[in-house]
Amino acid sequence: IIIGVGAVIAMMELGHGTKTNLQKSIASMGANTLMVLPGTAASGGVSFGLGSVMTLTPEDCDAIIAECPAVRAASPLVRARGPQVVYGSQNWVPQQVVGVTPQFLVIRDWTEMDRGQAFTDRDVRNSSKVCLIGQTIAKQLFQGEDPVGKDLRIGSVTFQVMGVLKAKGANMMGSDQDDILVAPWTTIKYRVASQASTSSGKSTSNGSAVNTLNNIYPNSGLELYPELSNTQQADSPMPVRFTNVDQILCAATSAETVQTAIKQITQTLNRRHRIREGQPDDFQIRDMSEFIKMMSATTGMMSGLLLGVAVISLIVGGVGIMNIMLVSVTERTREIGLRMAVGARGRDILLQFLIEAILLCLAGGAAGIVFGRVGSVLCRMLLRLPTEISPSAIVASVVVSAVVGVAFGFYPAWKASRLDPIEALRYE
Repeated sequence: IIIGVGAVIAMMELGHGTKTNLQKSIASMGANTLMVLPGTAASGGVSFGLGSVMTLTPEDCDAIIAECPAVRAASPLVRARGPQVVYGSQNWVPQQVVGVTPQFLVIRDWTEMDRGQAFTDRDVRNSSKVCLIGQTIAKQLFQGEDPVGKDLRIGSVTFQVMGVLKAKGANMMGSDQDDILVAPWTTIKYRVASQASTSSGKSTSNGSAVNTLNNIYPNSGLELYPELSNTQQADSPMPVRFTNVDQILCAATSAETVQTAIKQITQTLNRRHRIREGQPDDFQIRDMSEFIKMMSATTGMMSGLLLGVAVISLIVGGVGIMNIMLVSVTERTREIGLRMAVGARGRDILLQFLIEAILLCLAGGAAGIVFGRVGSVLCRMLLRLPTEISPSAIVASVVVSAVVGVAFGFYPAWKASRLDPIEALRYE
């Protein structure tokens, strides 16, 4: 029993540590990540595709963080399509140039930097021209130099590199996760993506670009609608439109709470967008269901493996207990006969041997827990294997030890209680 329970405790703690590390690795790939995407516009029965209508705002992201307990972190995300990044004589076109908040690093499990430090919420508010780069960009542009503190250009805008992200390698689709440039979303949107007019509503051209009647008298040199002066523009400002973002990236508290997070996000956005019951949503939520299935299958396989090892170990220990008790019955046959001769009944003998078997198993279980914990600690210290204490395994070991004592001690106890007193007294 000591060997069996000790092996179970050590295996369970090693298994829990490995399972936790595996869950973290899969979570870093995006198992608990949710993407909230803008809706689809349609006209005359023709759909214009996902994102053809701008419905998501940074305020939606703030509401999700405040009102959705199942969401651990959320960040608005703005993409810049295909800008060239230049440093000195080197240039590179990253796979991804994204504008986000610092919560993006929490969602993608990038909180630990390889070099430098991350930008802050203050940089987002101030539209600071700072950025973080992945390992691929650092190798292609800086070629061995330390990028931290250096300036690079994204299009025509100069950014200062604040840090280098830790290497992640390729994702499950084969895409390079390190070929990425991350900056405050306000900077990417207003300075790089050239979408400032979306939020400010300020006109960037006069009416001559639209209304051909401006040149109704082409030779007169007189415009029908003269350009407004700065004072006139200040006196009659254009209405301010909302600031839209390309998507909102969220992380559920765990893979198990993904569906709960989806329901909470849907309720929050429906309320903010004034979508009534029965009306179609003006947004879409996508989850990483394949990652979740893979994680469930993997953790289920780990649990099954550990359960199999535990059952085998305890069955072996139980068989040992039964053998010892059978030997004990044989050796104490005269004692049993003597007790029955002076008035002990069969159930008294049965109870005596059952209690002995249970006490043996409980004592072995207690010692096994100690040996198992010591073995787990040694594995962590000497072999550098991940371990994690499992209180449930310790409690289960005690309970199972008692059950094994009853199950495997019953037959020897029953056999002892069925002995004939006369034959038992004559036994040598």
